[in-house]
Amino acid sequence: MPTILITGASGGLAQEMVKLLPNDQLILLGRNKEKLAQLYGNHPQAEFVEIDITDGTVLETLVAELYQRYGKIDVLINNAGYGIFEDFDKISDQDIHQMFELNTFALMNLSRLVAARMKEIRKGHIINIVSMAGLIATCKSSLYSATKFAAIGFSNALRLELMPHGVYVTTVNPGPIRTGFFDQADPDGTYLKSVERFLLEPDAVAKKIVKIIGKNKRELNLPVLLNLAHKFYALFPKLADKLAGETFNYK
Repeated sequence: MPTILITGASGGLAQEMVKLLPNDQLILLGRNKEKLAQLYGNHPQAEFVEIDITDGTVLETLVAELYQRYGKIDVLINNAGYGIFEDFDKISDQDIHQMFELNTFALMNLSRLVAARMKEIRKGHIINIVSMAGLIATCKSSLYSATKFAAIGFSNALRLELMPHGVYVTTVNPGPIRTGFFDQADPDGTYLKSVERFLLEPDAVAKKIVKIIGKNKRELNLPVLLNLAHKFYALFPKLADKLAGETFNYK
C-alpha cells in the first residue's frame, strides 16, 4: 500500500485528491487536526497531523517520526500555500516574509527531508503543487508570483539532482481553481474577475494529479489555454507583457 504525505490537506484541492485515494495510506498535514478529522474521518487509512510546516525544527522531528512509524513515504504532495493579490506598494514586509515561509521555504524544507530518504532507497515521487503564476506573471500577483517562480526553480533543480537516483519530481502548475483560496487572496474579487475565464474545477485538477502519481512526468500545466500562453510568453516576452497587462489588469 503506497504511503502518501499531503500538506495543506484541508484545502479544496486536497479534499478532491483524497476522494480519489481510498486505498492508500494517507498522512494529512494541516493547521487544525479537528478540521482534518471532520473532513476525512471516514477514510480507512488516514493519519491527521496538526502542524505549522513553517517551523523547520518541528517539521524535521515529524518526518523522523513518520519514517519510524511507516518505514517509507512513497509520495510527497506539497500542496500548502496561500496568496495575496494586491498592488505591490500595498504589500507589507510581514506579508512578504510569511508568504515565502509557507509557499516556498516550507516546500523546500519538506522536500529536502523526504528526498534524502527517497534517494537512499532509489524510489519515490515528489509532487509540488505550484501555480501558473510561477510561469506567467500578472498584475497584482508580484509577491505570489515571486514565491511560485522560486518554487518552480527549486523543483527544476531538485529534479536534476534526483534523476540519477530514481526519484521523480513533478511540478503541477494550475491556473485559478474554484476553491476557498480566493476568499483570502482576493476578498474584493477584482483579481478573480480578471481570470474568471480560466477557472478550473478542483475535482478535474485532482483527477489529473492523481493520474500522474508514480509517473516520471516533468510538469503538468493547466488549463491548456494558459499553458499555450506560457509558451507564447517564453517566445515573445515583450508582446506577452503587453497582452497580460491588458488582459489581467482590472482596477
